[in-house]
Amino acid sequence: MSEQTAQEGTSQQGRRVVVVGAGMAGVQTAVALREQGFKGAVTVLGAEPHQPYDRPPLSKAVLLGKAEDSAFDVDFETLGVELRLGCEVLGLRPAAHELDTEAGPVPYDVLVLATGAEPITLPGTEGVPGVHLLRTLDDAERLRPVLARQHDVVVVGAGWIGAEFATAAREAGCAVTVVEAADRPLAGALPPEVAAPMAGWYTDAGAELRTHARVDHIEPGAVVLADGTRLPAGAVVVGIGARPATAWLAGSGIALGPHGDVLADAHLRTSVEDVYAVGDCASFPSARYGERLLVHHWDNALQGPRTVAANILGETPAAYDPVPYFWSEQFGRFVQYAGHHAAADRMVWRGAPTGPSWSVCWLRENRLVALLAVGRPRDLAQGRRLIEAGRTMDPEAMSDPARPLKDATATP
Repeated sequence: MSEQTAQEGTSQQGRRVVVVGAGMAGVQTAVALREQGFKGAVTVLGAEPHQPYDRPPLSKAVLLGKAEDSAFDVDFETLGVELRLGCEVLGLRPAAHELDTEAGPVPYDVLVLATGAEPITLPGTEGVPGVHLLRTLDDAERLRPVLARQHDVVVVGAGWIGAEFATAAREAGCAVTVVEAADRPLAGALPPEVAAPMAGWYTDAGAELRTHARVDHIEPGAVVLADGTRLPAGAVVVGIGARPATAWLAGSGIALGPHGDVLADAHLRTSVEDVYAVGDCASFPSARYGERLLVHHWDNALQGPRTVAANILGETPAAYDPVPYFWSEQFGRFVQYAGHHAAADRMVWRGAPTGPSWSVCWLRENRLVALLAVGRPRDLAQGRRLIEAGRTMDPEAMSDPARPLKDATATP
């Protein structure tokens, strides 16, 4: 062992890394630190009392009673990671390198913010019986008997979570009505021509989708729309989006963006020394896409921690610039998306959206920048690699769904 390596090991030994948040991003940060050789103390603080768990199964297996929970398969004791559960963090005092928690102050040498996002609530619904969110294990536990009793369910919001819950509710035998203020499902996520065909998926599954439908108020047993329509509702599930869970950082000096996101740099460092941010609570500048990205998806919470760990450990800063990726299972379809299509200048279809499987590719100057695949996982896998490589594509060749995407690159 060299003298320098020995010194680094000694200095690491005395450093305390504290991670706020015990979701995917927080847990994976602790795991990545150990995998990359960090020898100092690692503490993970979780606000919920449950063992840390994965969120995607909440709207699927856990909700339908096919699984009791979705706890991570991580042995924290063997990793030498201290887990403090049911410990809500109230504030941050960077000058003192301390967190304020319900159980008293917690000192740190390096802090990682991984508090995730919290669901946006519908104004006026607080305390109304039968109104649910679906974000936590406790939320899923409260909804399981609702589905088991086959209540009439109204879902507010036809986004990703709304569609996944509607799918589970139909599978459980509930009558489901989905109300969406926009003119189509996934209005905030996809262009009209891509999202519009998805409206038919609701009908095919026996769910009613009402677009241009604004909620005026919710009362026990009913959702009242702005046009006066009353929809009977044994239960109401609100899925109208999420915002970074960062209100507790007020007054800390941590710079936040317009959506409450922690403004991390390309190395996932915050505006305050010795503080990093990762996962749903943080946005980061993407050199690949030329803009700041705020990504509320599982893969981002899995990949980002590796960069954070490398930067805590390393002398050479590692930049974080992933190709965003997510998937959704809804109405018997497997939907996958990779990339970021906001700045695209061309769209290419692979297959008809009326069929069971199809893809849409977005190009910018003939380089693939994003792809949505419905029942075409091979397109997604190949497309993701092509986006990462920045390959120039032949749009005409791409439009043939029988031709592998990897064979549709432009001739140099």
